[in-house]
Amino acid sequence: MIKLTATLWIWSGESATWHFMTVPEAMAGEIRAESFARRGGFGSVRVEATVGDVTWRTSVFPQKSGGYILPVKADVRRRAGIAAGDEVELVLEIL
Repeated sequence: MIKLTATLWIWSGESATWHFMTVPEAMAGEIRAESFARRGGFGSVRVEATVGDVTWRTSVFPQKSGGYILPVKADVRRRAGIAAGDEVELVLEIL
């Protein structure tokens, strides 16, 4: 289990805007170690994420910096009452 505080941030592309939280490199070792044989496309790792009382399943994706990014869908943001720029307590379980 990984517990951290992360800032919800926005990435805007040509046709969409996405919200993410970053798992820093210093905490990424546990993800890499526990998921060694279970990585998906693009090095993604399946996780169960919890913010407050909202839990969902998704994947984290590796960054060149050594950390991972966690996508946060609109439905999750609405149910958790969070918005871009918020500092969020996050718990990740590797599946």
